[in-house]
Amino acid sequence: MRSVTRRPPGPRARYPGEFLVRLARDMRGLFNQMAQLGDVTEIFIGWHRVVVLNHPDDIQRVLVTEQRNFVKGRALGRTKALLGEGLLTSEGDRHLRQRRLAQPAFHRERIAGYGAVMASYADRVQNTWAPHTTVDVHRVMMQLTLAIAAKTLFDEDVDRNAGVVAEAIDLSLRMFNYTVVPLGVIMERMPLPWVKRWHHARRRMDEYIAALIADRRAHPGDRGDLLSMLIDMDDDQLLRDEVVTILMAGHETTAVALSWTWYLLSQHPEAEAKLHAELDVVLGGRVPTADDLPRLTYTRHVLAESMRLYPPAWVIERRALNRFIAGGYTIPADALVLVSQYNVHRDPRWWREAERFDPDRWYTDDASGRPKFSYFPFGAGTRICIGEQFAWMEGILVLATIARRWRLRHDPTHRVAMEPLVTLRPKYGMRMVLTERCATG
Repeated sequence: MRSVTRRPPGPRARYPGEFLVRLARDMRGLFNQMAQLGDVTEIFIGWHRVVVLNHPDDIQRVLVTEQRNFVKGRALGRTKALLGEGLLTSEGDRHLRQRRLAQPAFHRERIAGYGAVMASYADRVQNTWAPHTTVDVHRVMMQLTLAIAAKTLFDEDVDRNAGVVAEAIDLSLRMFNYTVVPLGVIMERMPLPWVKRWHHARRRMDEYIAALIADRRAHPGDRGDLLSMLIDMDDDQLLRDEVVTILMAGHETTAVALSWTWYLLSQHPEAEAKLHAELDVVLGGRVPTADDLPRLTYTRHVLAESMRLYPPAWVIERRALNRFIAGGYTIPADALVLVSQYNVHRDPRWWREAERFDPDRWYTDDASGRPKFSYFPFGAGTRICIGEQFAWMEGILVLATIARRWRLRHDPTHRVAMEPLVTLRPKYGMRMVLTERCATG
């Protein structure tokens, strides 16, 4: 057994403030550099210690077995300025109460009822497409998943307010990268044009949500959605925070996962052909339903493999309350602890041909030979994504609904790059050329 030492390895700053800049601008690149130095590495930003963990066993301890020793990190205060006290940001007993309140909306029976909305909304979108045209499929997926989240969780047709909500969410997510760094509070107060736009967009979204809450209070009753369960909350500000959090988390991650899935399928025609073959057999040209999910095995594997290579939530942040041991090193209290799904999901120690897109690996790979936390796209522990099953159903049904009719080919003139904000977005969108497979619809 290794002896416990005081300091993990880490890169040295080439100039003052380098790591502060890279955390805001190139966090993924910095994490990759640190991963080359070991499973436990550290940097300092001023007097703040930042530790990156890359081994699944250490990650399991932080997220599950010793989770009481870790809370949301330094970004939490600034994140609350963006989202308030919703499920994503609340801690302790408040978080548990809020989770218990919202949990019934995500029970298996109720989620099954959302399937018809997911598939019908996706079908409505693909019916507007024309062969040989080009679309930014990332923008389309963002609009589609926002509409699905609003309808299923709040029984709200968001179309007329989609621009307001989408802009506020987009700018809020861009603020997140600056909230992670210890000096990020300054960014929110700077007179930059996009920061001003964020403040304006947030005010407009707050007005929209206030009107939504007022209307529901004026017309109470169980509509089978999450808002029906939350509307009895006495505090309208807390209710607003939950609506914002669920809207943001309920559509962004699925849209990002689908965007990268379309891209990966366009680059791997053999996988695309297997997907189409399954859809032809299972669906026969019709729109899928929730009852089809058990038979859409390869479709699920395509989505799982996409989230392995491009996990929508690609980094998790915690702060240590007390000192702990990781990889033979003593990590002191108050250290900022970061773990990256992106790094672990591509680690060749756990994944055969780790950089390769191979949905078949989910049939053949021996999962028992890999550490449990070699794959954790939805997090873990008491803070595991409450909407995980919702997201799986939505991703599979949207993918199946559209792919049964269309092939999407990446526009070769379009640049593909990752933009690691809170989610791992395609930086320049995802331009795809549409080819119709058949005349069903």
